[in-house]
Amino acid sequence: MEGNQSWITEFILMGFQPSEDMELFLFVIFFLLYTFKLLANGMVLGLICLDPRLHSPMYFLSHLAIIDISYASSNLPNLLANLVKHKKTISFVSCTMQMIFNLSFASIECLILVVMSYDRYVAISHLLQYTVVMNQRVCTFLAITSWACGFSLALVQVSIFLRLPFCGPQKVNHFFCET
Repeated sequence: MEGNQSWITEFILMGFQPSEDMELFLFVIFFLLYTFKLLANGMVLGLICLDPRLHSPMYFLSHLAIIDISYASSNLPNLLANLVKHKKTISFVSCTMQMIFNLSFASIECLILVVMSYDRYVAISHLLQYTVVMNQRVCTFLAITSWACGFSLALVQVSIFLRLPFCGPQKVNHFFCET
C-alpha cells in the first residue's frame, strides 16, 4: 500500500433515514421483534433441555435456536442504538467483529441445515440403522464441525476484506456492516 493513505477509524451506517418520530416507532417495533425472537428461541432451548425425549430427535434444533439468537444479537442491538441516537457510526473494529459474527452465523446455519437434511435422509432411507448411524458421538462431531467450519469460513472472508484499502467514502448503505 502507498504511504499517503489515511486510516479509516469508523463508518457511517446509512440504513434508515426516517424522521425522529418514525425512528421511535421503528425502535419500538424492532425492540419488540427482537424480544419475541429471544423469548421464542429461549423457550425452544428450555423445552429441549427440560424434556429428555426431545434430546435425540431435536438435537440440531437447539443449535438452530442458538444460531438464531446469536445472529440477531450481532445486528439488532447496534440497529436499536442507531435508531435512538443521531450519530449513526460504527468503529472499524466493531464493524469487523460484526462482519465476522454475521458471516459465521450465516455459514453455521447453512451447515447445520445440511446436517439436519442428512439426519432426515438417514432416518428415512436407513430407518432400522438410524440409531447406529446417527448416534450421540456422530451428532456431536457433525455439530462441532459445522461450528468450526462456519467460523473458519468467516475468518477467511474477513481476512481477505481487511487487505482491501479503505480510501473512499465512509458511508455504508445498510444498517449493519456487510462485505
